[in-house]
Amino acid sequence: MKQYTQLYKQELLQNIIPFWMQHSPDREHGGFFTCLDRYGNVFDTDKFMWLQGRQVWLFSMLCDRVEMRQEWLDVARHGADFLEKHGRDAQGDWYFSLNRQGQPLVQPYNIFSDCFAAMGFGVLCKVQPDEKYAEIARATFHNILTRRNNPKGKYSKAYPGTRSLKNFALPMILCNLSLELEHILDKAVVDNLIAEVIHEVMEVFYQEDLGLILENVYEDGSFSDSFDGRLLNPGHSIEAMWFIMDLGVRLNNRKLINKAVDIALRTLQYGWDEDFGGVFYFMDSKGHPPQQLEWDQKLWWVHVETLVCLAKAYQLTGREACRQWFERVHAYTWKYFRDDAYGEWFGYLNRRGEVLLSLKGGKWKGCFHIPRGLYQVWQTLEKLPLATEATQTQPVDLK
Repeated sequence: MKQYTQLYKQELLQNIIPFWMQHSPDREHGGFFTCLDRYGNVFDTDKFMWLQGRQVWLFSMLCDRVEMRQEWLDVARHGADFLEKHGRDAQGDWYFSLNRQGQPLVQPYNIFSDCFAAMGFGVLCKVQPDEKYAEIARATFHNILTRRNNPKGKYSKAYPGTRSLKNFALPMILCNLSLELEHILDKAVVDNLIAEVIHEVMEVFYQEDLGLILENVYEDGSFSDSFDGRLLNPGHSIEAMWFIMDLGVRLNNRKLINKAVDIALRTLQYGWDEDFGGVFYFMDSKGHPPQQLEWDQKLWWVHVETLVCLAKAYQLTGREACRQWFERVHAYTWKYFRDDAYGEWFGYLNRRGEVLLSLKGGKWKGCFHIPRGLYQVWQTLEKLPLATEATQTQPVDLK
């Protein structure tokens, strides 16, 4: 496993980051273009707040954890200035999208705009100390906590009271957000939130009888035998398990880490396409046809997050199954997603691994999952001992 370290580091610093630095910043109106074709040309100028926040976070994170480069800091501040000026409504909620000039296009119905704005400003204030950045992050975080029981508010399409479900995505992201922002939050708030989200992820959405995590459950945590209630998103579950592993390290909780690894391996086994390789996008927990017509597509973020999870699982536990799965997913991911000709990675493949869309960025794919994943794998594998892999059989000391 150690031999992959330089590969992931070089791919991040010599391929992915230069692509986004060259093609993404809007030098005229601020913020970032994310709708980039295979060659880096802009094919749509709308700006999506959650991708803007993610890119601010990514370049701030590089400054904080890799190297303080002025060019990276300039990119982060470039995005933050646009977000600060245009991103929120009068109530402090972050819009879903703006036009190129910064005028609102889509109302703030999606709380993940808030989550990634908070992440972006939270890390930016570490590398560019400015109280206004910290205050934006704190205010947004507290707004998220206020909205979390009804994230979409008046924009929800669900009829109240008939089938009241809660979704896995928010507690999942709060696992990660709590660690990203703990340097600017009260310790008691962070500790309480961590305990709450671990309970939600590992005891409410995780179904012991299935050994899998559901995307939606009733508000009391019970199972809903419906399209939404049976829905599985293997990528979400596996990504969440590396968030949980990070929390397990913070809490020095070996039992929690081992449970997360067990769930990740079980999910990967369940979600792997034995016929064509890769991880399915959506599945039904009872084996019924999913309502999502894109259920069998293979997506960039699912595979990159799986690699992060497996690298962390192997580094923390030394389990041979984690190494074997890492090498299997690595081979698939680098063969089918990486664009050898024009840089960056493709995002959308069909079931057979053929490219569906040759874009490098759009409404959903931006400068986030691939660079974050490459960074995480690089840093995780760098922690492995220099000895041969045969000696990596014991779990690491968490202290």
